[in-house]
Formats: sequence, C-alpha cells, structure tokens
Amino acid sequence: MNIHEYQAKELLRSYGVPVPNGNVAYSDSQAQAVAEQIGGDKWVVKAQIHAGGRGKAGGVKVADSVEDVRRITDEMIGTTLVTHQTGPQGRVVRRVLVEEASDIRKEFYFGFVIDRASQRITIVASSEGGVEIEEVARQSPDKIVKETIDPAIGLLDFQCRKVAAAIGLREKSCMSQAVRIMKRIYRCFRDNDALQAEINPLGLVGKDHHLMCLDAKFNFDTNALYRRPDINELRDLDEEDPKEVEASGHGLNYIALDGNIGCIVNGAGLAMATMDAISLHGGRPANFLDVGGGASPEKVTNACRIVMEDPNVKALLVNIFAGINRCDWIATGLIQAYQTLNIELPMVVRLAGTNVEEGRKILTESGLPFVQADHLDDAAAKAVTTVNRENA
Repeated sequence: MNIHEYQAKELLRSYGVPVPNGNVAYSDSQAQAVAEQIGGDKWVVKAQIHAGGRGKAGGVKVADSVEDVRRITDEMIGTTLVTHQTGPQGRVVRRVLVEEASDIRKEFYFGFVIDRASQRITIVASSEGGVEIEEVARQSPDKIVKETIDPAIGLLDFQCRKVAAAIGLREKSCMSQAVRIMKRIYRCFRDNDALQAEINPLGLVGKDHHLMCLDAKFNFDTNALYRRPDINELRDLDEEDPKEVEASGHGLNYIALDGNIGCIVNGAGLAMATMDAISLHGGRPANFLDVGGGASPEKVTNACRIVMEDPNVKALLVNIFAGINRCDWIATGLIQAYQTLNIELPMVVRLAGTNVEEGRKILTESGLPFVQADHLDDAAAKAVTTVNRENA
C-alpha cells in the first residue's frame, strides 16, 4: 500500500527525521493560507498522486509569491497528471503539498527496501539524487551503494558511516547527521512493516549544510495492515483501481491487467500459472483474481461481477484446484452468477480436487453453456480459442 508524500513526511517527522515545513491543501485559498503560515518568500507546490516522475510532468512547481502559490494550485488541482508510472490514462490531482523551498546545495538518493534474495532489509544509496534511481542503475551502476542489515542486531553505526562515506558525506557534521537520519528511518521502516522507503532527494541544504528529506515515498505490506491501523487509515481509495478496492472488501485479491480473458482462480501461485498458460497459447489475461480459501457461492458471484466490470473482457476462465475450497461450492456459485448477473460471455471452467465429480455434475446438469476443461493447459487453450472465435 502506498501513501502520499505529505503523509510519508509526517510519518518521518514523528520519528525525528528532518523534513521541510509544509502542509496539504485541497483548494487554492487553502494553499495560500498554508504558504502564509509557513512564511518566507519562496515555496514549492507539489501534486499529490501515487506516482513518480511528477516533476517532469509539471506536477512540481516553485512559487515566488503567495499569489503564485494560489494560481499554481488552482491550475494543478483537477488536472490529470500523466507520468511514466501512471500510464496514458494519468491520475487526477485532488490535493497539493505546499512547503518551504529549500536552498539545495547537493542531492543524494537514499532508501530502504526488502532484498528478496537475502530476505533482509537493505540500504540503497547513491550520490546521484533527484533523478530516477533506475536511470542511475543503468548508466552508472558503480554510483549505487548497498548495505544489508542483519535482523538479529539491526542497523549499526558503522554501516551508516560506511554508506555516508561512500556517497560523499564524509565531513564530520554531515556524517553524524546521516547516521542519525538513517537509523531513524530504519526504525520507522521496521516499526510500520514497510516494504520500501525512498528519500529522493536527501538534500544538503542551506549555508550550514544540514541534511533534510526533501521528498519521501513509502510502500507498506498490505498483509500486515491488520496490525497497523494508523497506517491503514492513510489509505487513499481515490488513488486505487475501484475494482481492486471493491474486491478487497469481499476478501478477493484482484489486479487489473490489459488483456481480454478474465481469470477467476484460487491461490496466487495457480493464478500466476493460469496467466502464463493463457500467454503461452497466444492470449492475454485481463486480470489477476484470487478468490482464496473457503470461496462461498456469494464470493464466486462477486468475483464474476468484478471481472466483468472490465469492458475488455471477452471470456472468463475459472480455474479451481479445491483443497479448503469445494468444487460443488464453486459450481453453485458459478450458476448463481449466471442467473443473477445475466452472463453472456463464454465461460471456460476447470475444476479439480475436493468434490470435483459433484462440481462437474452440477455444471453439466445446470443446462448452462459452461465449457468444461480437464486440466490447466486444456482450459487455457479453450479460453484463447473462444476469444479468437469471438473476435473473428
């Protein structure tokens, strides 16, 4: 789960990490009031959307007067910002962050991520801040520093000093600040079950050369939100796919894709295999949807409805390997979905596992036009063939 920049900065501030003074605004008049409250003669207005590359898309602008703050905010709110991370559809700007402009002398990149290979929290840092770290990795990989943290002992001072020296923060005052900031961000990362914390840039600002987190991004483990209610409250549903939000409310895991074969599967691994099988036969999956264990008929009906809300879907592929689930439950749910949702799309169904014979019998005796398959490869081939026939 992502949060907005202003929320990330408030979270960091609560851990004693230095961030610029600022506040969020939902209107031009509110933005002007924030600027006047902050004081000074220069401010930065930043569009708040869950995507990077805002600066290049016109979502970060400097204002030299409170009138400029108001004008920029008025122009920004309500517009659709298109960046390399939003896709061509873009994201609507509903709020902005107004904060004091900093006298930046040098920019660095700094972040924490979960390294899947070592299964440990890892520091990633670079002397090249203010630009996309992916570009730095492609063009100057030698400028990226990594340091793995042992979970048994945590982040040690010497590791922080090692990273600081490697990216150019060798002066005593800068290094001591860097150590303090790294350890506080690490504590924030660990305490809140984060998956990613990105500070880009970490700025060396002012004549006294103090370090400040000028931009911040956090991504949290969705599976841990049940024990992090404060973090869960920061969720902005406007920034998420409405179908994904609705699916989560029904206990379904849904991710929209750009294909035309809707997938309803139980288990994340089987869902991935199903999408791979569709691609292998020349088709394109329209979504990832995992109904999980204990899929009741109502849950299956909701899954069908959510998948069919995508106008690109031309066929449904249901692939169930029942363990905790039961094939007769799934079959009953599919019939209920057909009757209540007036499904007109072709549906390919592959059932296996608990009560498979009962499930297949229920589908056959329903008289509805289910296309039954014996195994995964057979189901994927039939789904692709059906879509090709519909498009012919």
